[in-house]
Amino acid sequence: MFNLILFGPPGSGKGTQSEKLIASYGLIHLSTGDLLRNEIARQTPLGLEAKNFMDKGRLVPDEVVIGMISSALDNNPNAKGFLFDGFPRTAAQAEALDKLLTLKQTSITVMLALEVGEEELVQRLLKRGKTSGRSDDTNEAIIRERIVEYHNKTAAVADYYLKFNKVVMVKGEGSVDEIFAGLCKEIDPRV
Repeated sequence: MFNLILFGPPGSGKGTQSEKLIASYGLIHLSTGDLLRNEIARQTPLGLEAKNFMDKGRLVPDEVVIGMISSALDNNPNAKGFLFDGFPRTAAQAEALDKLLTLKQTSITVMLALEVGEEELVQRLLKRGKTSGRSDDTNEAIIRERIVEYHNKTAAVADYYLKFNKVVMVKGEGSVDEIFAGLCKEIDPRV
């Protein structure tokens, strides 16, 4: 099973590249946001627990998110692999994910990290803000704060996977197809 974490700051192209990777490699897209919404809509025990936290304005605890990921893995027994999107975001989440995957007799194959300069990220997000309807994509100061937050919090995830020699940096600037080719160059020998 091929399990991929696609990593990168806001505006690095994760969403665009995820779609192409899922289509090309037949991976199941595991977006924690989508999982949360799906579990809540279906009113599963985990979904109701998550909704309870969200209704109080609190973050959904890692163990609840891990439970949802576990369900998604169980519900796709014939999957070629999974693309993890938006998770893990902390070293503790990475450890919890690794423990879960070990129980499921699989593991993260590679973490591909898109490298994009800050000015390019800012310009991409401002451009996206004109059509996305996301207010956090229209304010340059907020965009820069999000980039700093990303580097402060999620760099620890890359450090965690570096210990296992699973992190590969991929140039995230250029055309969509050039970036995709760079990702495929790293994936193909591992599939």
